[in-house]
Amino acid sequence: MDSNIKLNGDSLNWLLEKENPEVRYLALRDLAGLADQDPELKAMRKTAHQNGPIASILDKMDPQGFWQKPGPGYGPKYKSTVWSLLLLAQLGADIREDERIRTACNYFLDQALAPGGQIAYNGQPSGTIDCLQGNMCWALQTLGCEDPRIQSAYEWMARSVTGDGIAPNTDRKAPVRYYAYKCAPNFACGANNKMPCAWGAAKVMMAFGALPKINRTPMIDKAIHAGLDFFLSIDLTKAEFPNGYDDHPSRNWWKFGFPVFYITDLLQVAEALVLLGVDKDPRLDGVKRLILEKQDAQGRWPLEYDYTGKTWRSYGKVNEPNKWVTLRVLRVLKAL
Repeated sequence: MDSNIKLNGDSLNWLLEKENPEVRYLALRDLAGLADQDPELKAMRKTAHQNGPIASILDKMDPQGFWQKPGPGYGPKYKSTVWSLLLLAQLGADIREDERIRTACNYFLDQALAPGGQIAYNGQPSGTIDCLQGNMCWALQTLGCEDPRIQSAYEWMARSVTGDGIAPNTDRKAPVRYYAYKCAPNFACGANNKMPCAWGAAKVMMAFGALPKINRTPMIDKAIHAGLDFFLSIDLTKAEFPNGYDDHPSRNWWKFGFPVFYITDLLQVAEALVLLGVDKDPRLDGVKRLILEKQDAQGRWPLEYDYTGKTWRSYGKVNEPNKWVTLRVLRVLKAL
């Protein structure tokens, strides 16, 4: 860890406490560095899938592979298929541990993936939007889904960033074009007054970071470079991204939360950048300082934004030290 990173306490041992096997499993995997086939890690991974939130969410899945109601799964928020798969991925669910995860991934792709690679809230190309596309590419990759259809979703996502081969949304006769929400290159979004949306961009970059380098095509590499230029061209700590309908950045940028759905915080931007290997860039120094300033006297980070009462289970109380948020932070700080 960087010598400039000073933790106020031994937060790793806090995450390794046995009373929370799902957190302990991820801390062993991502922070303690145990190999994938390490007996202790395998045992803890199995325990995490048999008890706690992963098991609870999977028990609520319909045997066909959806949550709440059949179809592409975007609604109702935040317990339907999209949000359940995204939450499972953040909790460390692994397709190797439970066949129901494979069933859910396959069902989702059958329902939500359009022929052109767009992941859509309505199953049609017109229903594509960066935050959904990025979130679900990341989730499917993280869960361990190896369906070859995922590559088409990554290719569309890359082309939608660069604009290569995609007609304007006004050209309704074009076979491949932008639409009302995913309306133009460089993360432009109809929900952000057709300006680049940093929330969506963070999800796209998280997804690219989760994709093994061997699977990154030249188009994907081109899109990654465009995304890095977008994020590293400003002072991230000020979050002065384009705000289509406001004269100030969302306050949620500075609230670290769990789980993370379509709202994005600066910690997730850092997560995406370090996944892509941007860990020594001095332009991240300000973000590093911001992150460190949020720790308490024991080196723990509080939950500042949550979905309690909206999604499956609660993951802590707001403004109290939180293992899930601290896990997110320590992953970033380890990379730095």
